[in-house]
Amino acid sequence: MVVGDVTTSTDVLVIGAGPGGYVAAIRAAQLALDVTLVEKGEYGGACLNRGCIPSKALIHGSKLASEAGQAEELGIYADPTVALDEMINWKDGVVDQLTSGIEQLCTAAGVNLLKGTAEFADENKVRIIHQGEGQGSESLKFENCIIATGSRPIEIPGFGFEDERIVSSDGALNFDTVPDELVIVGAGYIGMELATVYSRLGSDVSVIEMLEQALPSYEEDIASIVRKRAERLGVDFHFGYTADSWAASDGKAVLTAVPADEAAHDSDIELTADRILVAVGRRPVTDTLSIDDAGVETNAQGFIPTDSTCRTNKEHIFAVGDVAGEPMLAHKGSKEGEVAAEVIAGEPAAVDYQALPAAVFTDPEIGTVGLTENEAANKGMTPVTGEFQFQASGRALTANRAEGFVRIIATKETERVIGAQIIGPEASELIAEIAAMIEMGAKLEDIGSTVHTHPTLSEAIMEAAQNARGKAIHRRN
Repeated sequence: MVVGDVTTSTDVLVIGAGPGGYVAAIRAAQLALDVTLVEKGEYGGACLNRGCIPSKALIHGSKLASEAGQAEELGIYADPTVALDEMINWKDGVVDQLTSGIEQLCTAAGVNLLKGTAEFADENKVRIIHQGEGQGSESLKFENCIIATGSRPIEIPGFGFEDERIVSSDGALNFDTVPDELVIVGAGYIGMELATVYSRLGSDVSVIEMLEQALPSYEEDIASIVRKRAERLGVDFHFGYTADSWAASDGKAVLTAVPADEAAHDSDIELTADRILVAVGRRPVTDTLSIDDAGVETNAQGFIPTDSTCRTNKEHIFAVGDVAGEPMLAHKGSKEGEVAAEVIAGEPAAVDYQALPAAVFTDPEIGTVGLTENEAANKGMTPVTGEFQFQASGRALTANRAEGFVRIIATKETERVIGAQIIGPEASELIAEIAAMIEMGAKLEDIGSTVHTHPTLSEAIMEAAQNARGKAIHRRN
């Protein structure tokens, strides 16, 4: 059907069906608004189709194979063989199941779904270009709009993704075979997660990082545990270097890296790889929107500045998720989507990031929420800190996963919990307890006096809280 120049209208237009967009659309529909959700690609966005979900599936699969093959200490002897194509098919099945589920949820909530690319015609109208030959376009007027177009991987000069040997994280989640040699540019959370996956699956992995530390946004005692574990898995790190160029040679890619600081390193290095993964970050997708025609302002990096209600400089246009800036977390986008929908419906809502957790699915996992000790001190607070090592946890030891610790930060005067960092088994799950405590305004005593099941990993949280008060039982205070 050729839609042509037909113009329709909606109360709320949502552009993008990722974690921010589809949640915003469903919430707005629940609040009795007429909602239209426009998506040019797959429902679920980058997180579901090319990020959070597929990467965690491969992390789980590779971890299962690695642990089965390295359990002699437990009296288990195995030599697992990984068929990557079958693992990829399983991963794709998980993605397909969740993608179809999102579409069904939107439809059940009464959201109008449109496939196509939305471009602003002015601040109250978009033109939707439908995909496929002869599909044409249509115009849509809106009272309010929520921009949720997400982000895409950053390319670096000379390393374009058009060559099959140079891939983004998207491509690294869909390899046909395990690369014999894999070079990863960037030791942030994406690079470190995928370094872990492919080293477990048998690749010789080398990581180039311009700074002198893996996971540079995390504290050194946390990042060093992940780095040392990766080194034990066979990952080779080259800190203080930047990727300069690459050339094809005998079917391989030869990457040349140059010192980021010539005072620290006096020569270039060359690394040979079957594939080069560029994982230096992500940038917002605003270039497809004709956003200037709506009068919406962006910053120098292309992100859309918003206030605590997710409003842009235009009162009736909102932005949520990655396109609105750091931190680029799916659950942050979902919460912002809810807030934007509620604000549009006249509800009293705002985003509060003080209890926003984050996780890195490396080996071991990292979970964080709130402030670090240094951040608290820089804000003029007097922090008090408690820690508990997983080496003293019966559950961690019986699971043979005793690396890492729980650290809890509170204010000295009130003992109100203001932050935590966990590195160790199931850190991504454990951090939720402390996030809830921060949201509730809990104190160290509230955590420490709560009876935790024994033997569980969560006991480490109780012990860390008690350690901050000088009352821990299973560690020296």
